[in-house]
Amino acid sequence: MRKRKDLTAENESAGAEKNDFSRGSVSGNILSLAIPMTLAQLINVLYSVVDRIYIGHIPDASTQALTGIGLTLPIITIITAFANLFGMGGAPLCSIARGKKDYKRAASIMGTSFSMLLVSGIILMAACYIFKKPVLYLFGASDATYPYADDYISIYLVGTLFVMISLGMNSFINSQGFGKTGMATVMLGAVTNLVLDPVFIFVFHMGVRGAAAATVISQGISALWVLRFLTGEKAILKLDKKNIKIKWDLVKEISALGLSGFVMAVTNGSVQIMCNATLARYGGDLYVGIMTVINSVREIINMPVNGITNGAQPVMGFNYGAGEYGRVKSAIKFTTVSCIAFTCVAWALIFFAPEFFIRLFNSDPALISQGVPAMKIYFFGIFMMALQFSGQSTFVALGKSKQAVFFSIFRKVIIVIPLTLLLPKLSGLGANGVFLAEPVSNFIGGTASFVTMLITVMPVLSKKDTAAGR
Repeated sequence: MRKRKDLTAENESAGAEKNDFSRGSVSGNILSLAIPMTLAQLINVLYSVVDRIYIGHIPDASTQALTGIGLTLPIITIITAFANLFGMGGAPLCSIARGKKDYKRAASIMGTSFSMLLVSGIILMAACYIFKKPVLYLFGASDATYPYADDYISIYLVGTLFVMISLGMNSFINSQGFGKTGMATVMLGAVTNLVLDPVFIFVFHMGVRGAAAATVISQGISALWVLRFLTGEKAILKLDKKNIKIKWDLVKEISALGLSGFVMAVTNGSVQIMCNATLARYGGDLYVGIMTVINSVREIINMPVNGITNGAQPVMGFNYGAGEYGRVKSAIKFTTVSCIAFTCVAWALIFFAPEFFIRLFNSDPALISQGVPAMKIYFFGIFMMALQFSGQSTFVALGKSKQAVFFSIFRKVIIVIPLTLLLPKLSGLGANGVFLAEPVSNFIGGTASFVTMLITVMPVLSKKDTAAGR
């Protein structure tokens, strides 16, 4: 037994040296994770976006079916929020523990996160089944769109545990430096979904139920892949039976750090609910369908930004734990510039070719006509969103959970939701007021988050770097 423990320690030490983010180029370390993670984000987006693309082109019922799927997005977002709470909350703590070479603590964090993902997944699935009908109508469903929303979510919920495992635990694969393996997690499921979607929807004539069934099967494959890797020999930190138990002191730490991603996802879901309900009031089902398309395009745009910031977090956290504060500053600068550059390019593409993006999801002339100006309003100045992501990811990576949570709440709850309710009533803006709330929140929230990070984090890092003699 002693010999086995020694070998395990040697393997962990060797793995730690292999993925030592305190060595080499900071930008290279970030990109080594960010590129596969961005590809993984791209593939992950395919899970839901591909469903909407196929459903939006179902003959004779495309717009109503697409709108019905859009009504389920807040539920899916909330499920994702709990995966973020325990997955993205535990992964940065693992990176910091690895930087300090405290492998026992890192393994305990991963095991506790896994247990909490399972428990929360079961509770969520039960609650959603019980309250799905009143909830969907609350979210803006009409008698015409409810059947489509009900068909989709009733099957999707079967795979709740698959989502929790594949999404939540994949963060621990990435945090150990296995970005390509993390990408493969999502790729396996997404490719399966891409293949099964048209078969179930069009060949078997299952419609939206077919899209949901394909998604559940795909998520199940991803979950199995994650479990196989984390219990296998290649993992630095293994998911061991002795660690799969809830340690409440760690739950508190994990939840505190994951609360930022959780709040961001929950507030996103809340904004979706408010937007759909308000749009249903001012524009009807057509405008709820437009918002579904806009949310889908936003997911595509957010993908590389999420990939870069998620790739930077393990590098920041590791170097912070290792006392390499100058490298942390370099990582923050690289992340910020990269995110701003990408979102500026995305803004230009949407401004000059909005119809192209809409036609990916639907060809209804009425939806295209009203959707083009809506997209130009919604995505105006989207580069400011990059500042929000950069500032917030820095807070998360360095374990500053309170600041990360505050700015999640600030942009969505304090700015977007009130504006979504208020702007449609001003100067006859109507539905356009709902779309205008997003760019206003990006400018205010992005500036507040990033400037606060510059004022509170960068001077401290500089002081510690000087004290360390670097």
